Amino acid sequence: QVQLVESGGGLVQPGGSLRLSCAASGRIFRIDDLGWYRQAPGKERELVATITSGGDRYYADFVKGRFTISRDNAEKTVYLQMNNLKPDDTAVYYCNADRVTFYAGGSIDDIWGQGTQVTVSS
Repeated sequence: QVQLVESGGGLVQPGGSLRLSCAASGRIFRIDDLGWYRQAPGKERELVATITSGGDRYYADFVKGRFTISRDNAEKTVYLQMNNLKPDDTAVYYCNADRVTFYAGGSIDDIWGQGTQVTVSS
């Protein structure tokens, strides 16, 4: 089985920075695309950024130029560096793996972490 565990959330002032991490556990051979999503109270979950297994990146317009997604395949971890944070960035941030393939064979699709709270406020 596989688990995704987010960390790094917290309270930060507008204009500040935060770095989120999402570590995958298990005997993982390959993780395909990874993504960060967020959900604010009263709103639907929205895509923030994705990164493919080859390192290609996509960003939602509202974070472009401020956030950077990266991954460390050896550590089985995906990161989200968030700079120049705004109050509208306040949300629970979730990481997602579209497909995880295990050394022993087999794979699991659409794995979600439990989320980490990011609050941007003065």
